[in-house]
Order: sequence, then C-alpha cells, then structure tokens
Amino acid sequence: MRVKGGPNHKNRRKSLMKQAKGFRAGAGRLYRTAIQAVIHAEEHRFASRKQFKRSMRSLWIVRINAACRESGVSYSRFLHGLKKSGIDMNRKMLADLAVTDAAALKALIARVTQKAA
Repeated sequence: MRVKGGPNHKNRRKSLMKQAKGFRAGAGRLYRTAIQAVIHAEEHRFASRKQFKRSMRSLWIVRINAACRESGVSYSRFLHGLKKSGIDMNRKMLADLAVTDAAALKALIARVTQKAA
C-alpha cells in the first residue's frame, strides 16, 4: 500500500505559503515560486541581521566622535585614553551617554584627557 503525505504534506505547504504571504505576484500565491522566494527572503534576513549590527556600531562611533570633537579631542585619542585609564565602557554605552547625558560624557572625556596628559 502506498503512503501518502496527508496532513503533513498539507501543513508543510500551508506553513510555507504563510511565510510567503504578502510577497509580490506569484511569489505569494504559487507554491513553487513561493519556495524560491522564501529561501531568498531567509538569506536576506540572515545577512540583514549582521548588517544591522555593523550599522549600529558605526552610528555609535559617529555619535561618540561628535561629542568628543565638541570637547576638542578626537575619537581615537578618547578611546585610547579610556583603555589607558582602565575604564571599561562599550561604544553602545558611550553613545547613549552622548545622546542622553552629554555632561557626564564631557566629564569622562575631561578625566581621560587629564590622565593621558
């Protein structure tokens, strides 16, 4: 006796079509095309998660650099001073300080430049 896919077959197709919902043209309606579209979408989704991390780090660096330049220090000298003085703060925290509490970051910059000199 032949074994048919039954509910598993239907559920697999249904879940894939659910993933393809909202895609343009046949990619959202036709099963074969939807398979390819979902595969490509997953590849882009994976790559975009990595790119997001990169772009956020870049944004943090820009914000820290802008705050440092206001105090007359370059970004690289500021980070070097942080390392030398043993202050362990990541770029995300520093950027948050630059946006929310500029006075605290200026105090930190002053402390770091004072130690470096």
